[in-house]
Amino acid sequence: TEELNSLIERIVDLEAIIKRNFYHPDFHGSTSIKCTLPALVPGMSYEGLEIADGDSASATFAFMAWGRYTNEEIERVKKNLFEYCGQDTLAMVKLHQKLYEFVNI
Repeated sequence: TEELNSLIERIVDLEAIIKRNFYHPDFHGSTSIKCTLPALVPGMSYEGLEIADGDSASATFAFMAWGRYTNEEIERVKKNLFEYCGQDTLAMVKLHQKLYEFVNI
């Protein structure tokens, strides 16, 4: 538990940092990752993914946990969830790198 608590204490919400310190017209008034990512990291987006947002990912995972998919569908759903989660994680890393660049200009 101590190791987990140590990790939790170091987690930072990048949206809060962006909301307080950055403006870009391509945010379209939103500081969600779906708006800030393409503005700050051009060429990176969730387009083309079967699951392209957190709400869909949560619902898909819940349906899988509740047994709403066949065994054949589960493999496809798991693949789609892993792709989305991988993209989401990479997006956070890229946003963090971009924010770090801004601070160290």
